[in-house]
Amino acid sequence: MSDDSAAPPSDQDALLDVLQAVMTPLAQLAVAKGLAYSGAEEAFKRAYVRAAREAQIAAGHSPNRLVSRISTATGINRREVTRLVETDTGRPLPAPISIASEVFTRWQSDPNYCEEGQPKSLPRQGLAPSFETLARSVTQDVHPRSLLDELVRLGLAQVDIPSDTVSLLQQGFVPKGDWQRMLAFLRDNVSDHLNAAVTNVLGDKSAHFEQAVFADHLSHESVEMVRQLARQHWKQLLSEAVSLLEQRMAVDRERGGETGQRVRLGLFTFHEAMADKEDEGRS
Repeated sequence: MSDDSAAPPSDQDALLDVLQAVMTPLAQLAVAKGLAYSGAEEAFKRAYVRAAREAQIAAGHSPNRLVSRISTATGINRREVTRLVETDTGRPLPAPISIASEVFTRWQSDPNYCEEGQPKSLPRQGLAPSFETLARSVTQDVHPRSLLDELVRLGLAQVDIPSDTVSLLQQGFVPKGDWQRMLAFLRDNVSDHLNAAVTNVLGDKSAHFEQAVFADHLSHESVEMVRQLARQHWKQLLSEAVSLLEQRMAVDRERGGETGQRVRLGLFTFHEAMADKEDEGRS
């Protein structure tokens, strides 16, 4: 007799495995913050209906019988589809980039405020390079002291009162204690990464750059070496990317015409102990 357990998984089985792996960290976040399953279910159902609606529109189908087609595609009953379509306000807009984050990014990337690739400690006031001139190079609408107070509040910078100098405390703009802002970074970064990967899987060719390298059976020392490598390359990439993006934005503004494209460029590392997964594979 044939062994059914040895049969290769279907495409849908493989997709369900992917969904569980992708959603597990989000479920951990929801549980940690006390979000009931019903709220997460509603969010996923709304996303499901929105995706089906967009697929119908992209296929050129007329609005007639849209609810029926969405119901057929998703398996969600017509009444629920109608409710979700009628109350859908559209995709959430990406969180606006705060002025504080712009100051932080320029401080890390502008050669005038860096030394050997590291952000300098700056006099709080005075001629360039100072925090005052850095802040005013980003905006004239917010007082430099207000921007400094915000960076300090977020745990990103500190002021040395005796010397009246300012220095950065963090490598990346992930404000501690600013819960909603941290969630906004998670939403924007992870959703764009997933969009890139899904578009590549569904398309005939890779439309987005999305690569990774991985290894196992490593020591903590080896993992830390990899993390240091990523930090070093990120500093160089950040400096070059910000310079290129600022140049291109200026060129595109001068040329006029269509400027409806956006881009996100990122780099990440992740590590964890292997024991649980190895035991799971042997069970």
